[in-house]
Amino acid sequence: MSDDIGTENTMRGRADTSGIRFRILLELDRLVLTAVLVLTVFVAFVVAVTVLAPTFATTVRSGDVIDTLFSTMITVIVTGSTLVVSIGQLVISQEDGPVGDQRQRMSDTLDFLAFTDELIGGTTPADPSAFLGSIVDLTAERTRTLRDRLLDNSDEQVRTEAEEFTDSVIENATEVSEQLDGASFGTFDVLSAALNFNYSWKLHQVDRISTDHAAALDETDQERLQELKTALSMFGPAREHIKTLYFQWELITFSQRTLYTAVPALIVASVTMATVDPVTIAGRTVGVANLTLVVGAAFAFTLTPFLLFVAYLLRILTVAKRTLAIGPLILRESQR
Repeated sequence: MSDDIGTENTMRGRADTSGIRFRILLELDRLVLTAVLVLTVFVAFVVAVTVLAPTFATTVRSGDVIDTLFSTMITVIVTGSTLVVSIGQLVISQEDGPVGDQRQRMSDTLDFLAFTDELIGGTTPADPSAFLGSIVDLTAERTRTLRDRLLDNSDEQVRTEAEEFTDSVIENATEVSEQLDGASFGTFDVLSAALNFNYSWKLHQVDRISTDHAAALDETDQERLQELKTALSMFGPAREHIKTLYFQWELITFSQRTLYTAVPALIVASVTMATVDPVTIAGRTVGVANLTLVVGAAFAFTLTPFLLFVAYLLRILTVAKRTLAIGPLILRESQR
């Protein structure tokens, strides 16, 4: 595909990162990523305190390292949980308001859905994935109509660009529609599929073709281009609406899970501080002091609420950065 006509359609194709990093940031289940981070902290702790001199076992027996470490962790957990409650309150506050504000929200939503009804020629689906899919399918349909018109154009340059552009749009729309089919909101699948439809570049190409080849396009050709532009323009706010709902859903889920893990983490920190005795925990396992393994496991587990926070924020911030602009404005160099 010519760089002047199209770019990589999928988000992974447009990403300027490795496949492993992309999977960690976006695709991997957040609970799985949290477990991986906990395990990484455990292994790093055990290796570091075993290799570095003096050894952890020596340091612990000469001072109150365990008490200091886990009393600090208790403070961190309580403070972090308070922060999570603040995040939850911030999300909930966006849903609160007097009846006038709620009525305006409802009115704006119904106006948007009414325009979508008119656009797709039917009732807008209530399911988020089907809602986005209906706009993507309409885009593909209007692209085929445009293709039939422009491939009969007398200008060879118009025919060449139209074929390449419409092939790209139809292929991308078909792939995204298949990904959206049956995708369940609350998972990343719906938003992931929506991010694979690079409507911004397509909008730019519609405007460029309309302007650069104005002399070779008749009134009907321009109308077909504008109809495709309208469908693409509707996808933008629709995707942003679904993205906003997904962010709110994820932040609430993250807040719940953080609070669920905070209580066990507090218990583990308290029990470790109260019961672990460097004198009684002797012996070694696979060459590592049992005391190091016990304290390392307790330390890694007490970090679970924070690591859960990291796992969720990695995805949310990555998506937010990739969708800062709306419309035919392309910020990332790899997408231009």
